This record gives sequence, C-alpha cells and structure tokens, in this order.
Amino acid sequence: MRATEQGSARPTVRAMLLIGPTGVGKTPFGSCLEKKGFRGSRCLHFDFGHELRALARQEAEPEGFSRQEHVFIRDVLEKGLLLENEHFPIAAKVIDAFMRRSGYGRDDILVLNGLPRHEDQARDIDRKMTITSLIVLECAVEDIFKRISHNTGGDRLGRSDDGIEMVRKKLDIFHARTAPLVDHYMKAGRGIFRLKVGSSSTAEDLYSNFLSIERKPRA
Repeated sequence: MRATEQGSARPTVRAMLLIGPTGVGKTPFGSCLEKKGFRGSRCLHFDFGHELRALARQEAEPEGFSRQEHVFIRDVLEKGLLLENEHFPIAAKVIDAFMRRSGYGRDDILVLNGLPRHEDQARDIDRKMTITSLIVLECAVEDIFKRISHNTGGDRLGRSDDGIEMVRKKLDIFHARTAPLVDHYMKAGRGIFRLKVGSSSTAEDLYSNFLSIERKPRA
C-alpha cells in the first residue's frame, strides 16, 4: 500500500465514511455497499466495532497485538469507550490487518464504519487515506431503540452492549464527539450525503436512497 501518489501529498487509499448513532443500521448498509459496489468500484466494508469484537473474543492476544492492547480492546467494548489520540496505533493495526486480509487494491473504496469517531482520529486517518465523502445516517432516538429492540438490521444478535443504559451512553458520546465530524469534513470540502432512517428502514432502502441522492447534480 503506497502512502501517496508521486507528486501528491494526498493518500491514494479512497474511503467513504458512514456516520450515525448506534443502532441506525451502519453495519447492514456497509455490507450492502460491499455487496453491490459503487460507481463500478469494489467496496470493502471496514466495520471497526466488528473487528474489535472479533479480536476481543480471541483467548490469547492476536498476532501483532500485545497482551496489554488485547486487554484494552476488551475494556473499550465493555465500557463503551472511544480510542483516544494515544491509542490510534491500535486502530492503525486493525485497519492494516483488514486491508491485507481483504486484498485491498488501488481501485477499491474503503467503507469506514466506526472509525474515525472524533476529530483527532480524523486527523490521524487523513494521513493514511483520503475520505472523499460522508454518508450521514439520521434517525430519531425512539426509532433507534425500536430498531435495536426488533433487530431491524439483523446485526444485533449476540451483542452485549445493547442495554438501555449503554445505548444511552453511546448516544451521548456520539452527539458530543462524533457528530462534529460532519462539520470537520464539510469544511474540508468533502461530499456530505444525509439519509433519513426510520424504525423499519432496511439496508436496501438506504442504498437506493443513497444512489438517488448521489446522482442529483450539486448546486
């Protein structure tokens, strides 16, 4: 993976960022993008939460991770925490492992889900890849709880972090730390696509709505 094109300071890895609160359907929508692609390009769905949960389930520390990092990953999941600046090397290891495993190629698009989660992480990510656009999934709080309760997206089975108090904590963190990423990337001139999500919205609904919005000429 080359960091930059010759003569250019921008990383050659192209990415789209899915952003939205917990339960809104980022994972099934990201999987839909991976299945269908976008503008003829292959999409690779990087679900940071899924990757962390897979690492946490391993009894021994995964290859490339120290015991302390493995314990920390489990702690992050159990307490609903965010990785802060000093922890970005852990996130970088997770990204790099995913890209090697998925066979990322220069014509592919990385669909980021769950990373970056705040502006400091965004600055770190921007040194590894170019986020060309944000897909913002917007959903009312009451519909989020309905989606989680009914497993609307089909991705909540076996989740240990869907209790009411944990969900409320994650919503508070999202609005305080993650939602400002929209302004961060808007100021950087990146495309912002907003999709309304209801209690019964499916990944196919979101994909169809995204394509219809994305194809409209911009003012």
